[in-house]
This record gives sequence, C-alpha cells and structure tokens, in this order.
Amino acid sequence: MRVVIAEDLALLRDGLVRLLSANDFDVVEAVEDGPSVLAALINHHPDVAVLDVRLPPTFTNEGLVAAIEARRQLPGLPILVLSQYVEPLYARELLSDGIGGVGYLLKDRVMDVGQFVDAVRQVAGGGTVMDPEVISHLLVNRAADGPLTRLTNREREVLAFIAEGRSNAAVATALFVSEKAVSKHIANIFMKLDLPLSGDDNRRVMAVLAYLNAKNAHPQK
Repeated sequence: MRVVIAEDLALLRDGLVRLLSANDFDVVEAVEDGPSVLAALINHHPDVAVLDVRLPPTFTNEGLVAAIEARRQLPGLPILVLSQYVEPLYARELLSDGIGGVGYLLKDRVMDVGQFVDAVRQVAGGGTVMDPEVISHLLVNRAADGPLTRLTNREREVLAFIAEGRSNAAVATALFVSEKAVSKHIANIFMKLDLPLSGDDNRRVMAVLAYLNAKNAHPQK
C-alpha cells in the first residue's frame, strides 16, 4: 500500500515513515512543507496520504488546502489528516465532496501504534475515521435545529460512533445491543437525513457530513 506523508517536524516525519514501513506500507515520499504536498500527491497518486494540517511556510492550513485540491484533481483520494488541535471545520471541509476515504486524528493517536495503523488502513479502504475527541468537541456545540433534530437520542449516539469510523459490530458492542438493532438505527438515520440510495459506505460518509454540518451550524460563543 503506497503512502505519501506530509509533516514538518523531522522527528515525527521520520517516525511515521519507520512506523508505516514496519507495518508493510510503502512510503513513496515524505515531504515537509505545503508547496511540496500537492506535487507529491499528484505525482504518486498514493493509496493513502497522511498529512499535517499546518505546514510551512505559514503554518496555517497548507496541508488542508493541498488535500482538498488533490481530491479535486484525483476524486476520492484517501486522506488522513493529523492535527495538534481539535479543528472541526477542517474535518467538515474534507468530507464535503462525500466520496473516498477520509480521516481526522489528533497527533496523540500516533502514540497508539495499533490504532493509528488501523486508521490508515481504514481510510485507504474508503472508510471514515474521526477522532473521538473531535466528536466530543462537536457534541458540545449541539445545533438547535437542522436535520439532527429528527433523530432520537439513540440514533444520535449511533451516528456519533459512525463518525468515529466504528463498524456496526463495534457500535453494537459499545451500546450493548445487537448488530441487527444497530443496522435498524442506521437505516432510520439514512431515512431521516434524506440521504439518497447509494452504497452504504458512501451514505455513512454523507451521514457524517450532515452530522458535522449540523454541529457547526451554531458555533459555541
């Protein structure tokens, strides 16, 4: 599985290269600044990219801008974003096209090697992985209106787990219910959010996007 890495901190960049290489990934390029990211992604068209949001020269959103432009030129390019802070707007923008694998993790998650490697594989496979801390932050800013008001409390819980990238089986375990019950909740979520018929994986991403949109509709003051 071919990977492009973008990280300005040399120690972390080298650590990511070593970690992924040790887990059977082929790191085709590791870059350290914004201007290099897009060229690397277009040139290699990797199976997945692992990008820091803030890169030189301005340390604002170079990684994000490169990721969005790369997905415009290469629709569905799997992107896993790493960030030092909870910045839900970035997660929302990455999900906006509704296709392809995408993830948003805090850098602390890299310390859990198994969790991080699983996240890279899940995004490469077209899945959505959201950091639980990002989800918790979004839940604080509960929207007073919008599509989420159609959901029951349990359906909101299920949707939050979907946003974390959990499978039906994992959601069932977390909520102490059957997988059949989870499947029913997910079907209800799709219906209540008026999501068009398509592959379940794509509709899961669209449901997460609706979730993020609603949670950011009325930012906390």
